[in-house]
Amino acid sequence: MSTHDFIIVGSGINALVAAAMLGKKGKKVLVLERNDRIGGCLRTEEITEPGFIHDVMATTMVLFMTSPAYGAIGKDLETRGLEFAHADLPTGVLRPDGAHVIFSKDRQRNIATFEALSPGDGKAFAHDMDKLGADAPFLFSLLGGALWSTTMLKTIAKQGWGRGLRNLVAWFGEALVPARAYLETTYKSEDIQALWAPWVLHCGIGPESAYSAQMLKVIGFAIELAGCPVAKGGAASLLGAFERLINDHGGEIRTGADVERILPGPGHRATGVKLASGERLMATSGVVVSSTPNQLYGRLMKDWPAPLPDAITDGVARYRYGKGNMQIHYALSAPPRWKANPELGKVALLHLTPGLDGVSRATNECERGLLPAEPSICVGQPASFDPSRAPDGKSILWLQLPEAPRHIKGDAAGEIATPADGRWTEAIRERYADRIEATLARHIENFSEIKLARRAYSPADLEAMNMNLVGGDPYGGFSGLDQFFLWRPFKSSVNHRTHVPGLYHIGASTHPGPGLGGGSGFLLASSLK
Repeated sequence: MSTHDFIIVGSGINALVAAAMLGKKGKKVLVLERNDRIGGCLRTEEITEPGFIHDVMATTMVLFMTSPAYGAIGKDLETRGLEFAHADLPTGVLRPDGAHVIFSKDRQRNIATFEALSPGDGKAFAHDMDKLGADAPFLFSLLGGALWSTTMLKTIAKQGWGRGLRNLVAWFGEALVPARAYLETTYKSEDIQALWAPWVLHCGIGPESAYSAQMLKVIGFAIELAGCPVAKGGAASLLGAFERLINDHGGEIRTGADVERILPGPGHRATGVKLASGERLMATSGVVVSSTPNQLYGRLMKDWPAPLPDAITDGVARYRYGKGNMQIHYALSAPPRWKANPELGKVALLHLTPGLDGVSRATNECERGLLPAEPSICVGQPASFDPSRAPDGKSILWLQLPEAPRHIKGDAAGEIATPADGRWTEAIRERYADRIEATLARHIENFSEIKLARRAYSPADLEAMNMNLVGGDPYGGFSGLDQFFLWRPFKSSVNHRTHVPGLYHIGASTHPGPGLGGGSGFLLASSLK
C-alpha cells in the first residue's frame, strides 16, 4: 500500500499546477489520471496527416502566461523545455460581407484602427483600457483570489475606504453590465462591436449575460498586453515541462489509474483512494479532486459512510452545464489566402461572425438545442507564428465552435435532420462541419486547392475523451453569475474545501472557473501547509 502526502485525482491544468506547487513545498504528491495521457483539455496529436501537429482542444495560453500560477512556477517550466510562440496580431473579426477588424498588441495602432472605423471609438477604447489598468490589482484579486478569506475582506475594505462606499457599490454595479449594453453604448462601429462580441463565448457566457462586459474588457486588456500565445510544438510541450517539474520534486504521475472512490478514515476524513483495479493508495495530508461536482459527489463518494449535507445534495441536483463545444481541424498544403485582406492570415485567433446580433442569435439557438444556422467560428492559425506545427510550406487551422448544443432538438437552418433522442452522430457532426467549411471556403480564395484533410469532434466526442466535459461543455458547468464567483460550484461553497476533512475540490467547476490560468490549483496549493 503506497502512501503520499497528497493524492490528486485528475491531471488538467489546475491539478498540474497544484502538484507542482505542493512539490516545491516539499510535499510528496501523486497525480492519478484515468486516461492514457495527462492534460485534461490539453491534448496534442497528429490527427489529420503525419507531421501536422494539432492541439485537439485548448490551445491559447494567454490566461496561463498572465496568471499568478505562471508567476510562481513559470521559470521552473521554462527551464524544463516550455517555450511560447507569439503573434503580433492576436485577434480579429471577419464578417460575411468581408468587413473586418484586426487587433494588434500595439495600443496606438489599435486606437488608430478604431478611430478610422468611427471617430471617437479609439478614444473610448483607450479610456476603458486605461481605467481597467488602474483597477487591475483590485479586479484581478476578485477574479482570481480566494473570495472567502480575510485577505479578500481587507482588500474590499481598503477599496471602500479609498473610493467611498457609494462609489464602490457603483463599481460593482458597472461590473455587472452585459456585453451587449456595453458594446452598443461604447462603440458606434458595428465592426468593433463584432470584434469583441464573440469573446464572451470563451468565458462560457453570452452577450446578454451579466458581467460579460467586464470580461470583454479584461480580455481586451490581456490580449493587447500578452497576445494569444501558444506553446511551441503544441500544448504537449507544456505537459512535458509539468511532468519533469513534478518528478524533479519527488512527485509521481500515473496514467491509466481510474479512481473508483475516495477512502474514508477516522472521523470520516478523506485518507486515500481506491482504484478500479482494487489497489488502495493512502494520503496523509489530503485528497485533491479536479472534476465536476457530479463526478466528485455522485461517483467518487457514492459509498461514503455519512450522508451528504442537504446543501451538497441540492447543489449537485441543481448544478447546470452550459453550451457544448465542437472542434474542427484542417491540414493544409499551403497557408490560407484570405480574400478580404492577406494580413488576416497573420491573426492568431480570428472570429467569423455576422456581428453582435449574430453571436446573440447563434447563442440563443444553441441554448434552445438547435444547431445554429450561422454559428460564431473561432479560427486559430498557430502555424503562422509557430512553424513547427506543420511541414515546411504547409499549415493547419484550429477551429472552435462554442455554440454547439449538448442535446440536439433541431437545426435552425432546417437543413440537417436530427434524431429524436437528441444525440450527436457521426453523420450530423460531418454535415454540420460541412456548413462551417462552406463559410471558410467563401472567405479563403485557395481553400479548395490547399485542403488536405479534416478532423471534426462533436460535443459527444469531446465528452468521450474527457468525462468532465459533460455534453461537450468545456467550462466545467454553466458560467452565469448565479453559478460563479462566491457561488461556484454551489451557493454553500467556501473556496476549495469540502465538508469532508482532508478532501479538496478544484478544476473548472470551482472558483475562479474555467480557462488555462490554473487558478483553483494555485489558490489551493497556496493555502495548504
